[in-house]
Amino acid sequence: MSSVTFETQRTALADVVAIPVTPFAEDGTVDQGAHRALLRRLLDGGVTTLTPNGNTGEFYALTPEERRLVTELTMDEVGDRAVILVGVGHDIPTAIASAEHARAAGARMVMVHQPVHPYVSQSGWVDYHRAIAEAVPELGVVPYIRNAQLTGERLVELADDCPNVIGVKYAVPDAARFAAFARDAGLERFVWVAGLAEPYAPSYFSAGATGFTSGLVNVAPAVSLNMIEALRSGDFPAAMKVWEQIRRFEELRAANGSANNVTVVKEALASLGLCHRDVRAPSRQLPETERAEVAAIAAGWSI
Repeated sequence: MSSVTFETQRTALADVVAIPVTPFAEDGTVDQGAHRALLRRLLDGGVTTLTPNGNTGEFYALTPEERRLVTELTMDEVGDRAVILVGVGHDIPTAIASAEHARAAGARMVMVHQPVHPYVSQSGWVDYHRAIAEAVPELGVVPYIRNAQLTGERLVELADDCPNVIGVKYAVPDAARFAAFARDAGLERFVWVAGLAEPYAPSYFSAGATGFTSGLVNVAPAVSLNMIEALRSGDFPAAMKVWEQIRRFEELRAANGSANNVTVVKEALASLGLCHRDVRAPSRQLPETERAEVAAIAAGWSI
């Protein structure tokens, strides 16, 4: 299968890749109305690439039925207004079933969450992703790499077997390692997405990334789009002005091992009246003493 087949998907990855939240209703179920409204807000804000069932969507706290619901809701609401990259993962049969469901729902790509296992060998990493990619050859496949031990040569090995592996969400917090990994694997062969969002986007773009993921985009689409426009034009001073705007918000998300990564995003959305602040364990709501700061940041983005 020629990589030309995946041109639309490759273009979609070289952009702000939004990771929508999964809002919950008061009874703890997925709030379908709020979910649709938040998706429309992203689309109306100019976002054209979405990843349902990503980490900001609390992927690991959702049941299999809820993950399917989120995929179907997203596909139904978005239609042809954006390209959808569905998050899949867990054990291989579960990941394959999720990828097949995404394909049946009309998605064009899947993002494969990093294998959750205490013992990950590099060859086993290839085997895991190969099994998923081979099951859905029509879909673009994007590994989500958080493993600093993985080498670029392993990605080459995977893509030689599976030409539908077209991009990488690289989320190791080390710009020099990213630069080396991307060049070892093939800077032009894959679309490189900075998987640690806006705080790392300028440094990763300087090393060859052309897209970045975002949870912040749920709150302020224009802010994220301003950053990618600056980065695309090579205007790093302008990108760093946006970086300064989002710095405190992202520091709150990253504190204590990213304990409040999703919590802070939902708190900001709650302060704007867009969804409940509820998150599922092992995440936890922000204490009331910290809510005002998040609300002030969200209000300051003038949205």
